[in-house]
Amino acid sequence: MSSVRVLVGTRKGAFILSADGRRSDWKVDGPLFGGWEMYHLKGSPADPDRIYASQSTSWFGQLIQRSDDGGRTWAPAGNRFAYATETGTHQWYDGTPHPWEFARVWHLEPSLSDPDTVYAGVEDAALFKSTNGGAEWNEVPGLREHGTGPSWQPGAGGMCLHTIVLDPSDPDRMFAAISAAGAFRTDDAGATWKPINRGLRSEQLPDADAEVGHCVHRITMHPARPEVLFMQKHWDVMRSDDAGENWREISGNLPSDFGFPISVHSHEPETVYVVPITSDSEHYPPDGRLRVYRSRVGGNDWEPLTSGLPQDHCYVNVLRDAMAVDELDDCGIYFGTSGGDVYVSPDGGDHWQAAVSNLPAVLSVEVQTLS
Repeated sequence: MSSVRVLVGTRKGAFILSADGRRSDWKVDGPLFGGWEMYHLKGSPADPDRIYASQSTSWFGQLIQRSDDGGRTWAPAGNRFAYATETGTHQWYDGTPHPWEFARVWHLEPSLSDPDTVYAGVEDAALFKSTNGGAEWNEVPGLREHGTGPSWQPGAGGMCLHTIVLDPSDPDRMFAAISAAGAFRTDDAGATWKPINRGLRSEQLPDADAEVGHCVHRITMHPARPEVLFMQKHWDVMRSDDAGENWREISGNLPSDFGFPISVHSHEPETVYVVPITSDSEHYPPDGRLRVYRSRVGGNDWEPLTSGLPQDHCYVNVLRDAMAVDELDDCGIYFGTSGGDVYVSPDGGDHWQAAVSNLPAVLSVEVQTLS
């Protein structure tokens, strides 16, 4: 029987959850790196025993950890991030120049085919690549050098490159999302980048339909249809059917179209999941009811999924990297909360249970499906 390994990053360490294909009884290992912020952990699709982790504190800075045995043991991979050019400045909230800083790694995205190649999205927003298992990192400079850079500004969490999506059908195509700049696409392995924000609208901008400046929270795709992208924006749930060239809103009947994560069912490309949050100032579920919403038709028509989730006085948040799906025949959906619970549904969202409770606030959730 296949099994799953769930990689959980929290404010105070990392945890690894494991279960067989029934996904009902969970083994919990951790905390790993207790006391450290573990922003993101992700396993290599090319080698499930290779896992990368982003470890940071305000005292000791940023470190990449690597495991070559499925998370049983770890060793520092490296912390040498080499910018391609002078880092320069960007705009801050008040429009004044601000020095470009390296604060932390928000997201790690291993290559689909090479376990030694991995991308990192960092704050302040820049993209790095390692081809030696994380020992050394070199900037992919075309993105930060894009001419729209002076219009990028930090979101509430900082000016972070938080999403990296690799196109499984084209090794030269990659998508990235930045708060608050928007979504970008490269078709030449990172040499040049194109803003792909047509159709996004942000009323807080001087030009609501600007080319860049939008606070994109997350983008995702189904690997069988890489031209179809789904986006959770600061406000609005969006869809593109042409690799980001044009976007349209699919918020439909959601109780709120503000949120952070968005995921696609592993076998049903039109089945999409979001977790609505009340507003950008009230980061908790509408009416204090924790509900995942599912659309089986690619958006607009959404149904609440509540079985096993708290429906009274629940005031947690679910962050952008804290939702994932597995690849088992009955697709499993996973998400973690700021209250330290990791919920799992082994049946596509119909029923939920807490795989573990009372962890530190969850920052990220990733799933490995193991044979």
